[in-house]
Amino acid sequence: MRHDQAIAVTLLALAATTMGCREKKAEESAGASATGGGPAAAGDKVLIGHVGSMTGDNATFGKSTDDGLRLAVGEQNKKGGFHSKPVVLQTLDDQGKPEEAAVAATRLIAQDKVSVLFGEVASSRSLAMAPIADSNRVPMITPTSTNPRVTKDGGKTRPYVFRVCFIDPFQGTVMAKFARDKLKLTRVAVLRDVGNDYSVGLAQFFANKFQELGGQIVTDQSYKAGDQDFKAQLTAIRAKTPEAIYVPGYYAEVSLIARQERELGMKQVLLGGDGWDSAKLYEVAKGALDGSFFSNHYAPEDPSPAIQEFVAKYKATYGAVPDSMAVLGYDAAKVAFAAMERANDLSPSAIRDEIEKTKNFQGVSGVITIDEDHNAVKSAVVMSIEKNAPKYATTINP
Repeated sequence: MRHDQAIAVTLLALAATTMGCREKKAEESAGASATGGGPAAAGDKVLIGHVGSMTGDNATFGKSTDDGLRLAVGEQNKKGGFHSKPVVLQTLDDQGKPEEAAVAATRLIAQDKVSVLFGEVASSRSLAMAPIADSNRVPMITPTSTNPRVTKDGGKTRPYVFRVCFIDPFQGTVMAKFARDKLKLTRVAVLRDVGNDYSVGLAQFFANKFQELGGQIVTDQSYKAGDQDFKAQLTAIRAKTPEAIYVPGYYAEVSLIARQERELGMKQVLLGGDGWDSAKLYEVAKGALDGSFFSNHYAPEDPSPAIQEFVAKYKATYGAVPDSMAVLGYDAAKVAFAAMERANDLSPSAIRDEIEKTKNFQGVSGVITIDEDHNAVKSAVVMSIEKNAPKYATTINP
């Protein structure tokens, strides 16, 4: 481990002691443990950890992921857990902040001694957690962080960090090909969140592929998470007369961008990525995104038995149709549990070795194979938005 990483981990371990109030709030709002039964005594449980945005601008991401994880935990405990010990899920809230994600990961690893760490949904927050998981030799699985650097940084694959989703080079290619081949677009503007690794990376991969396919990026505008007024950027985009705007951001800002675009009288199609996937997107957009498209991990109307079975039991448990965060939270847990069943023991290193061997695992989001860079090789779907609701458009294979 580099000297600067060692210092960072030490400081984070000390900082973790300040989490008391925030941890208690997360426990009350999300539930700190899920066993499928009563609480387990110390030393008589298999503890796993989840770091998620249970509060803040991206709170639906953390809540949905946690719901998916809990569903998988309940199923595993109905099977007897592991070695007659129940699985207990400990969830900590990072409030949607990378620095808090790092503190929470440190707490779960150093103090709670989790066997597996799940999280984060957002790439910026997973990037804050990944060095901590690696340096402490605890396997970490991110359900939906798509930035390539989460699992491979500086040309080296992180030994203890994995994902069960596709990565941005593929996701960017999916939407670029869809824009050129299906929508026949030639002129597209980009509007990216410059403070978000996910948004910056995805915008670049889309732009590179779109131009490679003969399209033109007419302007590249930026904003930052938390912004409320996007009319200056949209006015600049309007002056360049694009046919569409690629907005690879998160739902909180995207919904406002769509409404303000319509207020300015603009009629360009909006295109985006999986960061759009939240019921809040449609609640805030109020129909302004009709006619838009985004890439995603699954479509709930897909007739696949694996998907329909999951949708039915999720609705029975939570009373809602699962979004992709819930699906991939569930898949992440299932991949980990399958590895734990194969492992000789439940030490983090033994579990890590088996996660790495995952091949042709049938998840809800598709068949998952972990490649040499610890990424999941799988297909993506494109969703259209019609009457203020998502609808399956097409599937794009690797």
